[in-house]
Amino acid sequence: MKWKINEADKGAVLSIAAYLFLSALKLIVGNLSGSEALTADGLNNTTDIAASLAVLIGLKISRKPPDSDHRYGHSRAETVAALIASLIMVAVGLQVMVEAIGKLRDGVTASPNWIAAWTALFAAAVIYAVYRYNIALARRLNSNALRAAAQDNRSDALVSIGAFVGIVGSRFGLPWLDPVAAIVVAVVICKTAWDIFRDATHSLTDGFDERELSRIRTTIQETPGVLSVKDLKARIHGNSTLVDVTLEVSRELTVGESHDITEVVERRLYDTHQIEHVHTHIEPDA
Repeated sequence: MKWKINEADKGAVLSIAAYLFLSALKLIVGNLSGSEALTADGLNNTTDIAASLAVLIGLKISRKPPDSDHRYGHSRAETVAALIASLIMVAVGLQVMVEAIGKLRDGVTASPNWIAAWTALFAAAVIYAVYRYNIALARRLNSNALRAAAQDNRSDALVSIGAFVGIVGSRFGLPWLDPVAAIVVAVVICKTAWDIFRDATHSLTDGFDERELSRIRTTIQETPGVLSVKDLKARIHGNSTLVDVTLEVSRELTVGESHDITEVVERRLYDTHQIEHVHTHIEPDA
């Protein structure tokens, strides 16, 4: 397990380093050039620093072993951290939106210079490369936290491209496009925050994807010796899936034979769905 944790840390640290560099670059160039879109994009990246830090801290806390207060361990710490990060992101998104709308209302539509446009395009290329690294890492480690971070990376690349388009448009006689692009950035920030908030609260309230649950049921049902699946529940605990299942088997089987069936079920769930934690209850058929 240790190698997985270290690899996951690399993804979070890479995101933090990239966002620190890009947010500073965008805020400096945005303020000097008078670009609302680039400044908004820079503020967006400051929220991404908080989100990436939350992922990193959550990963570290989630490694703590079970104790007297947390019998199931601390795996949900990263989910709680993501929830906090989403609230920070929506606050910044609303601030960016209010300021950009104010600029449009007041008629302040200065046209930023070309360096702002090239900065936005450069930032999009950098953060897209970070996205490619993190999504590959998330798939290899089956990490929901890194997958969410990668999705945030991708949305940030799109935001920077949007800022680039707005700045270029303003240079070609459409100065209102720059604050409009800032508003679009703000909407993307809030949308990303909502997605993270929704997924985190769904997980914390023991919500689980019905389609995935159906696939798990099919895998169990197809196991030799299982007559039926009488009850099945699953929930997400950090990056792990916990499954509770009640199986019906032939009453003619011995305790040992019934136990062998449960071991086959657990092995199949791991091989097919990468589920490591399964609690199985056996009941005899009628």
